[in-house]
Amino acid sequence: MNNSQIQRTIQSLEGAYAPSTIRGYTSDIKSFTNFCASENAKSFPADPQTVVDYLSDQTARGFNPRTLERRLYAIRKFHRLQDLPDPTRDNRVHLSFRRIKRASHARPLQAAALTSRDIDKLLHRMPQCPRTLRNHLIIALGYDLLARRSELVALTDGDCQPAEGGTYSFLIRRSKSDPFGSGRLAFCSPRTARLLEEWWAWRGDKTPWLFCPIYKDQPVDRALSCTTVRRTVKSLMLSLGKSDAEARRYSGHSMRVGAAQDLLRRGHDTADIMRAGGWKSLRVLSRYLESAESNPWL
Repeated sequence: MNNSQIQRTIQSLEGAYAPSTIRGYTSDIKSFTNFCASENAKSFPADPQTVVDYLSDQTARGFNPRTLERRLYAIRKFHRLQDLPDPTRDNRVHLSFRRIKRASHARPLQAAALTSRDIDKLLHRMPQCPRTLRNHLIIALGYDLLARRSELVALTDGDCQPAEGGTYSFLIRRSKSDPFGSGRLAFCSPRTARLLEEWWAWRGDKTPWLFCPIYKDQPVDRALSCTTVRRTVKSLMLSLGKSDAEARRYSGHSMRVGAAQDLLRRGHDTADIMRAGGWKSLRVLSRYLESAESNPWL
């Protein structure tokens, strides 16, 4: 398969998968084809031994088993899309990956939790500019909705409706665990509602996106990027006095992690928390809740 064939295969995924998923496939396949080119080996169809050698190379470069598993899936997917024999099903590949997993003792990296105490400290400070107002709203809404950063940046004004008690409801139309858009409904607190109304008053109707970039003190008519959410969280944690090393542990998922832990501490069971945050996997949620269950001083 040459570069143009790979590109056509990538294009065939458009509309069936999220853009972020397609970008991931593109990156993983590029990694594999670059390795094959360096080894003068055929990438499509690949020989199982080539895939084994690729796994060894990636492990030596420091990539963890979760990344390797994702890259194996990309290799499998692209072979199937071309009706080619799948090398990843070979026993040599299976055993090689099992050895790598058994040799790895690294725990999955978990984003630090941004809990209600952190939220209170952040929102206690009055926003001094539209950018700070937007960033405070990102944090507050991400916590209230237990939202992933991709879900936050996908929100539009049309997804938000007034609700009882001076709050708003939000329709999260599509998520990582809901790729076909069944959607889930979530609500913000009255405090977050006031921030939202202040943000709307400044932003006006210049864009339908709930969160947008700001350039020269003017809203820009496009959705905010997930990268900006991550940077926003880190910047706000630095403003709370966290060291740079501590702030790097926070990400766009930190509000979701913190809200889930707070719900557990308030007595909600895992079924309630799964429904609130749209989780499909108890295994994933358990990782989020682990420190809340194990630390009696929080």
